[in-house]
Amino acid sequence: MPKSELLTIGVFARSSGLTASALRFYADSGLVEPASVDRSSGYRYYAPDQVERAVMVRRLREIDMPLELIAEVLDPGGRDAARIIDDHVAGLAHRADLARETAAAVKARLVPAPQSPPVRLSGPVFTAAVEQVLTATTHEPGLPVLNGVRVEVSAEGVVLAATDRYRLAIRTLVPVRPSGSDWSATLDADDLRPLLSWARRRPELRLSARPGSVLFEGDDAARECRTLAGPFPDHRLVVASLPEVRTRAVVSRNALVRCLERQGGHRVRLEVSDGAVTVPPGEAVPAAVTGPAIGLDFALATLHPAIGTAVGPDVMLDIAGADQPVVVRSADDGDLTTLVMPVRPEPPAQEGPS
Repeated sequence: MPKSELLTIGVFARSSGLTASALRFYADSGLVEPASVDRSSGYRYYAPDQVERAVMVRRLREIDMPLELIAEVLDPGGRDAARIIDDHVAGLAHRADLARETAAAVKARLVPAPQSPPVRLSGPVFTAAVEQVLTATTHEPGLPVLNGVRVEVSAEGVVLAATDRYRLAIRTLVPVRPSGSDWSATLDADDLRPLLSWARRRPELRLSARPGSVLFEGDDAARECRTLAGPFPDHRLVVASLPEVRTRAVVSRNALVRCLERQGGHRVRLEVSDGAVTVPPGEAVPAAVTGPAIGLDFALATLHPAIGTAVGPDVMLDIAGADQPVVVRSADDGDLTTLVMPVRPEPPAQEGPS
């Protein structure tokens, strides 16, 4: 390639997002060697088609990949590059888990922070309950608590709640041993999700509230989950304010989920009538229905998780009206309740002039 078409190290550095000193280091490491080196001045020049390789090196270094692994990823005759990257990321996740576990254990042994008496819960049961309500969390600017799972502990039990304002999921748990006092906190969903695989493997968990976090303790280790500040929506008031149920349907959960998954688009309609819940254009699922027939429209992304996370073979739909929240309950596990808000029906298409 003519020297006039080569890039100076300064231009190449700007194009790749690397510093000149980093490029010299990667050249000496054999990862990004210059296309040409001026023997008299020592200036290094690079070909334009080397920019992509340099960017790849930069991005792999951003995830702390060692140089020898980067060389394997970029070697066209080497091992499978995607597998090398996946293995490295899995190792990072494992080290992050160990770091969180160690940090929580060390903090617990420092000057004790004030914390509530712990409530004891089954690890697998708690994890399954959290996964049922997590789908109702959302990121919304100005309302960080909507990306939280509310935990309310009392002598009666433990209540988990989450809402994205279109859906409200509430799950009640019976503790292995109640807490000695009432307390509540809103767990940061982003911090809670990676903790669940660890919690699932603990036969018993002890949860206690601390300033800014909730401490999760197992027999062999501890973890912390950040909490979100600010008031959480009053889910009890929402449930207490629901109007009287006019139509009730008990329907197969799996059959209804399959119908919803076959729908295209963002919206779905349910028509509830004697003996069936129908998902137009014509898929009818047998159902035990009491009350008048009614049709409702939903956002598919709101209705599907509400039905899909239900427990047991059947779900119960309590309907007050086409503009009121529909209560979705597991027919044999009534302590999981989800409220789903319908949407306005789309106006009928206008016919053109004949």
